[in-house]
Amino acid sequence: MYTAGIDVGSTYTKAIVLDEQGSIVGKGMNATGFRLAEAATQAYEQALAQAHLDAQAIAYIASTGYGRFQVPFCDVQVTDLSAHARGAYHFFPNTKTVLDVGGQTMKASRLGEHGKVRQFRLNDKCAAGTGAFLEKTARYMGYRIEEIGPLISTSKDAVAISSVCAVFAESEVINHVSSGSTPADIMHGAIVSLVDRSVQLMKRVQMEPEFTLVGGILRFDTMVRVVRDRLKAHANVPPGDLPQYTGALGAAILAQRRLKKLQSNGHARAELDAEALPS
Repeated sequence: MYTAGIDVGSTYTKAIVLDEQGSIVGKGMNATGFRLAEAATQAYEQALAQAHLDAQAIAYIASTGYGRFQVPFCDVQVTDLSAHARGAYHFFPNTKTVLDVGGQTMKASRLGEHGKVRQFRLNDKCAAGTGAFLEKTARYMGYRIEEIGPLISTSKDAVAISSVCAVFAESEVINHVSSGSTPADIMHGAIVSLVDRSVQLMKRVQMEPEFTLVGGILRFDTMVRVVRDRLKAHANVPPGDLPQYTGALGAAILAQRRLKKLQSNGHARAELDAEALPS
């Protein structure tokens, strides 16, 4: 009854393996790049290795993310909205609103019973509303994305970045650099700008608590703190590095549910066939 979820995101591809009790036994991640099937295979193999399992042990696999149709070994594809909702609901069953900030998109969802998506909004038209804007800002100042967290932790005051377009926002960053603002304060300002857009998106789905934050960018403590400040409320965050794996986890959970349903239908069909046999 092991199941797996593969989340082929625009920046990173993640994989999760679950046991029959729904516990995570293995996970893997690598950059997506342009070879989506290869990225999915590598992340999946990492998860299998961590779980000390071979591929034959996995009964069902679900893929999600923008590259979900490029996973040749999956059994079913699910939308990333459903996967992230299910993953958020797994960690925090009272979740009503989910904010997912990824590399290329930002999504807000309002959930109904059992973690089902009732309403959603996407911001996928401009990089200023995604993690790509943070990464580009960091690169311009000579920092890698892995260094964003430690860098922001030294900020004393966020500088204002008000443009709603990534191109104009980049010009603001350049002006701040030339005027002597510290890289930490500029990155802090970029995060505040990103959070302002995310809260507006959440308002459009008629947000209500509890709030749960997922996606790779939410692994930065400063991002979480600013979101909570803007909401003036507590917001849940999965532990450790799991904000980045929430979609893959949700896909694995949905794969498990699908497998149980198929098995139940198969048993029912077998019983009907047995009853139809002559005695």
